[in-house]
Amino acid sequence: MATLRQQLLDLIDGLSLSLENAFLAAIDEIKSELVLREVVARLEVRDVEGAIQALHIDPAAFRPLSEALRQAYDAGGALTAQNMPRLSDPMGARVVFRWDISNQGAEANIRNLSSTMITNITEQTVVAVRQTIVAAYAQGAGPNTIALDLVGRKSATTGRREGGVLGLNGPQAELIERTRINLLSGDPALMRKYLTLKTRDKRLDKAVQRAIAAGKPLDADTLNKVLMRLRDRNLRLRGEMVARTETLSAVMSSKHEAFQQALSKSNRDASLVTRKWRSAGDRKVRHTHQVLNATEVTGMDVPFQSPSGALLRYPGDTSLGAGASEVAGCRCDVEYNFNFAEAFARSRGR
Repeated sequence: MATLRQQLLDLIDGLSLSLENAFLAAIDEIKSELVLREVVARLEVRDVEGAIQALHIDPAAFRPLSEALRQAYDAGGALTAQNMPRLSDPMGARVVFRWDISNQGAEANIRNLSSTMITNITEQTVVAVRQTIVAAYAQGAGPNTIALDLVGRKSATTGRREGGVLGLNGPQAELIERTRINLLSGDPALMRKYLTLKTRDKRLDKAVQRAIAAGKPLDADTLNKVLMRLRDRNLRLRGEMVARTETLSAVMSSKHEAFQQALSKSNRDASLVTRKWRSAGDRKVRHTHQVLNATEVTGMDVPFQSPSGALLRYPGDTSLGAGASEVAGCRCDVEYNFNFAEAFARSRGR
C-alpha cells in the first residue's frame, strides 16, 4: 500500500488539473467579456490605468478557482484522516477521529488560502499588463496593436482570442518584450537567444534562423506569430505552476489542520508531536529545501526555518511571509509523529 506521502502527491497531481482548468477558463472569460474598443479608447489618450480598468481584471473573475482549491483542501484532510496513526486519550483509551472541513480552523484556512491566491493572481496579471503597455508605448506601438497584444487576436478557426498577455505574470511579460526587442534588433547574437527558450514554438525556428543568417530583423508577420505562440505557451505554463503550487499549499495546509483536529479530539498537547521536513529527494529540489530535509521540530506551531530566512510550518505555507522562491512548484512534504505511547507510559508511572 502506498504511503500517505505518495498518496498525497498523487492527489496533488490529480487535483491540480482542476485548478489549472479553472485558471485558464477565468482568463478566457475575461477576454470574452471585455469590449476592445473601450481598451483602445483609453490607450489612445495614454491612460494606462484606464486601459487596465477597461480589461476588468478583478478578483471576482477568479472566484471559480476557489471551489477547486476547496476540493483540494477537503480531499487532503480526508486522506490524512484515513491514514492517521492510532489515537488515544491521556488514559490510553482509543479515540475515533474523522476529518471535519466545517471546523472553524479549517474554514478560516480555506478563506485565507483562497483570498491570498486570488489576490496574487489578480495583482500579478495587472503588473504584466502595465509592463506591456508601458514597453509598447516606448517602442512606438499604436493603440490597436497594444490592445491586441494584451487580449490576443481572434483565431479564424476557433473564434477564441489567442496570444494575449492577460494571465501572465511580470517576469513572463518582460521575457516576451525582451524577445520582441531581440528579434527586431538584427543582431544575430541577440536573436539567437530566442532559440534557447523552452516555451517557443519550434515550428517557427527556421524562419528565425533565416533572419539570423541574413542579419536582418524578423519580419512583422512572423514576429507576431512567434510572440503569440510564446504568450500562449507561457500562459499554459503559468496555469500549471499556479495550479501545482496552490494545490500543494491547500493539501499541506489541510494535512496540518487534520493533525491539529486529531490532537484536539485526543485531548493531547502539541508538545507530543514532532514534525520532520521531507524533500522530494531529487535534483529538482531547490537548494534551501535540500538543506531543510530531515530537519525536525517539536509542536504544531514551531516553523521550519529555511537557509534563506523564510519560515514555513509546512511546504507551500506563506502565512509567515515565505515568498514564491520558497513555495512555487514545491514537491516536499512534512512527516508528523505522535509520541503518545511515551506520554502514556509516563502518566502510568506516576
